[in-house]
Amino acid sequence: MKQLWWKILAVVLLLYTFLAGFLIKVPIIGNLQQTIRNLFFHVPMWFGQMILLLVSLVYAIRYLRTGHLADDIRSREFARTGILYGILGLVTGAVWANYTWGEPWSNDPKQIAVAIALLIYLAYFVLRSSVTDLDKRARISSVYNIFAYFVYIPLIMILPRLVESLHPGGQGAEGNPALSGQDLDPTMRLVFWPAVLGWTLLGVWATQLHIRISLLKEKNWMHA
Repeated sequence: MKQLWWKILAVVLLLYTFLAGFLIKVPIIGNLQQTIRNLFFHVPMWFGQMILLLVSLVYAIRYLRTGHLADDIRSREFARTGILYGILGLVTGAVWANYTWGEPWSNDPKQIAVAIALLIYLAYFVLRSSVTDLDKRARISSVYNIFAYFVYIPLIMILPRLVESLHPGGQGAEGNPALSGQDLDPTMRLVFWPAVLGWTLLGVWATQLHIRISLLKEKNWMHA
């Protein structure tokens, strides 16, 4: 991932997302009006978060197999960026909800599930900070990371769909000012999918920088 091309691609895709996202003609659905443009920011951040947390999971499993602390560092940093994306997704969702649902926080099952999922991942870092031994911390954190991921998926993807919710995908969401896959017209798709890729690449880029800094700190500490 040291090649320059994918970083340039990330910048180009995000510039395209911001420019096209605010300039293209969008369909008028319910009372969404122009807030529908948030689709290019709110939803791709969640896509990016899921990918980043999946990579974190892979490195956690890899650490348990290899015992290399570098894998634990990579797992930690991908989780950190994933949580940041989750917080940004929650904030942009609250802004959107304020316009379409009438308030930023309505205790909707989707909102509650997302908040719980983020708290579970934040506990991951609390756990890490409570263990001083490097190897023990890495092992415990890796196991917890696996647990957190497989709790996270049902919380944000499955449970909200089983109860009454204003959010798209929830029971009773039909007819409410929310988006479903059928609402995404071809023009919006031309911006939406590049936005998903652009936000994801930006997350990977930021994580790579943090990983390099962490590995340098670890190397300096070991030689001190």
